[in-house]
Amino acid sequence: MIREEIAFICCSDIAGQVRGKGFPSTDILDRRIRGVGWCPTNMQITAFDAIAETPFGALGDLLLVPDNKTEVVVDFGDGSPRENFILGDITYTDGQPWECCLRTMLANALESMNSETGLTLLSAFEHEFQFVDDEVETETAYSLGGFRAGQAFGETLLSALRAAGAEPDSFLREYGKDQYEVTVAPQPGVKAADQALIVRELARATALRSGRRVSFTPVRTPSGVGNGVHIHMSFSDADGRPATHDPNGPGGLAATPGAFVAGVLKYLPSIVAFTAPSVVSYTRLTPHRWSAPFNNLGYRDREASMRICPVAEIPGYDVASQFNVEFRAGDAAASPYLQLAAIVKAGLQGIRDGLAPPPPTEEDLSLLNAETLAARGFERLPRSLDEALARLEQDETVRSWFDELFIDVYLKHKRGEMNYLKDLSEEEVFAAYERAY
Repeated sequence: MIREEIAFICCSDIAGQVRGKGFPSTDILDRRIRGVGWCPTNMQITAFDAIAETPFGALGDLLLVPDNKTEVVVDFGDGSPRENFILGDITYTDGQPWECCLRTMLANALESMNSETGLTLLSAFEHEFQFVDDEVETETAYSLGGFRAGQAFGETLLSALRAAGAEPDSFLREYGKDQYEVTVAPQPGVKAADQALIVRELARATALRSGRRVSFTPVRTPSGVGNGVHIHMSFSDADGRPATHDPNGPGGLAATPGAFVAGVLKYLPSIVAFTAPSVVSYTRLTPHRWSAPFNNLGYRDREASMRICPVAEIPGYDVASQFNVEFRAGDAAASPYLQLAAIVKAGLQGIRDGLAPPPPTEEDLSLLNAETLAARGFERLPRSLDEALARLEQDETVRSWFDELFIDVYLKHKRGEMNYLKDLSEEEVFAAYERAY
């Protein structure tokens, strides 16, 4: 059967979905310059393909313009069509940035941080996902047997990631039912979020070609294990030297990165609406689920919102070059660009305000009463998406970091998502998210 190859220009949207348009790949040179046409109301398509209330209506035109450094072409070698897509930015038709473009939002936040501090952020997104076709129960957690059951999939995925320009770091059988984890090496700036999108899409592409399905949903069932997106972050200075670690700082954090962490923790109850933005996200963000129920900095604590990660303290391994902190209050219902942009904006506010990070915790905060938590500067994160959106809406500082049009669009989008689900049973809500992600 004859076939003409189609390339795809795409973006990540508020729903954490990857949308765009295809065109004959022979037109790539022209499309690299002028992109494809786009519509403002596309931003209001929810994860369930229903359009939320939109301030744009049927009016307006935009362009989705590719960043040529992000082109992904992967041949799986099985006769199927090549993966051929390019990530892009949304602009007005005259090329000016659109206020609601999430990738541009992240680029601007990173530029502000670099210009004000001289530091560059390096990030790595750690993804958990599950096979959802129930074809095979993949042995036990972290086991060789469980790894072996997913080995063929993992080897194909890692090969695809390397072909797409990513540097695979690990692949393992995780704790949950048919759950796996994949990580790639840290990258500077926007490239880290680009690679997070690429990881998710190539995992789905690999599953499709294997006759299977995967889901990055935050939680599959009310009692199930969650699928988190953990973002590892460190900083380098203008000369490229590691700048996160100070052995005399709290938890080993240098002053400026420490203020960054303090800012993230201070504003986390408001920005969690961006980093964990689904109804089921808040089933995961509860105590004793190895997620992040409080806005605390933990020392090697996998229930902390921000975790100081372990390093290899052995001869030949430099501590400063390994040292990083991990953001744990996020999942793949969020766009990686918006997720990281919100974190950077909160961290930069902490730097501007000269905040000091709290002492790292090494305890179960759920055992403390509200008065004790408040006295120590800790707060229980919102317990529902509705509560998280209300907290965002009321936080004038966080709102000031974003264009007012975007905040209006975001709140309408997420409330439209909740409205779509309001008549569904709990079981149907979880199933809807499993299908969407």
